[in-house]
Amino acid sequence: MKSNVPSADAPAAKARSPYYRMLHDARYALALNVICALVITFILSPGSHFGQNLVASMCIGTIAFLLIDGMRLTLWGADRRPKFLPFMLIILISVPVAQMLGLTLFSWLTGVDVGGFENMLPTQMMGTLVFTLLATGGAVLFFSSREKIARLQMAAAEEKARAESVARQAMQAQLQLLQAQIEPHMLFNTLANLQGLISFDPDRAQQLLDQLIQYLRATLSSSRAESTTLAQEFSLMQAYLGLMSIRMGARLRFTLDLPDALRHIKVPPMLLQPLVENAIQHGLEPKIEGGHIHVQASMDGGALLLTVSDDGLGLDHPGQTKGTQLGVANIRERLRGMHGDDASLSLAANTPAGVVARLQFPIHSTTASPTP
Repeated sequence: MKSNVPSADAPAAKARSPYYRMLHDARYALALNVICALVITFILSPGSHFGQNLVASMCIGTIAFLLIDGMRLTLWGADRRPKFLPFMLIILISVPVAQMLGLTLFSWLTGVDVGGFENMLPTQMMGTLVFTLLATGGAVLFFSSREKIARLQMAAAEEKARAESVARQAMQAQLQLLQAQIEPHMLFNTLANLQGLISFDPDRAQQLLDQLIQYLRATLSSSRAESTTLAQEFSLMQAYLGLMSIRMGARLRFTLDLPDALRHIKVPPMLLQPLVENAIQHGLEPKIEGGHIHVQASMDGGALLLTVSDDGLGLDHPGQTKGTQLGVANIRERLRGMHGDDASLSLAANTPAGVVARLQFPIHSTTASPTP
């Protein structure tokens, strides 16, 4: 014998018919009816017939469930919590009605003459009603606790989704800020070089313009996505370094090392360019003879290791204290938001000269896709 309070098993249940919810909760009503029959048979009335007690419990409990839950759905709907006093009044009225109708149905189904309330002694009548009310109260407590847990779980899921959305927006804003800081500096220098080349070296100016178009196409595609593949990231570095090599000529040499097995691993966009730009701007460009940049991807256990090394002026060069900090801090912050303490970015002196930047983070299902 049971009652019910509104259920909110999951957010998706809100879109379902209230009658679906009623049928869903009916299984708990049947289970509670069985428990009531066991209590009557083995505790309250030892030696009585379990089958008859079960049928009686099913008749009374099912009618009580239909009356109470039906009134709740009619008055408050499936998603609103019923008001306490009106709901208690519904229970107090429904219990004796369910008792009378349930006993009548039991007598009709089994042929057992149980009489009616008018033939019961006052103590029998009160005992029957008290037991039914206690069973109903237990059902109300059960469903109330279940409803409260469901609401807390729903609130936690909504808060988690909200926090993830805010984190994605923050990362996207950081990425846009980083691009806004990187691209104007590079574009102005490139356009200035292009202007100078047009008059005395048109062929080289055309080559520089073609490389600039390739770079802009690659960076535009990368900036519009929340993630990219290592192949796309290295393609962007190929375009960027190709552009810079036209500007610097023989002073810039570079090597890109990406194993085929790692090409389809997904990574956040714009991870490598701040490190590569720092290596050029603060390591190789101020150096008279220029130098070499090596960009490499490899696996270290279950983690992806990205390395940008150069043989430029090194960490002791004064320019390193200004230009490198913002881009490095941005990368660290983005990786921390995605991988927590499992990600790291370190800068160290290279041998025999220059700087080596090591970027390491784990490969999860969200950062990897199978190689076709």
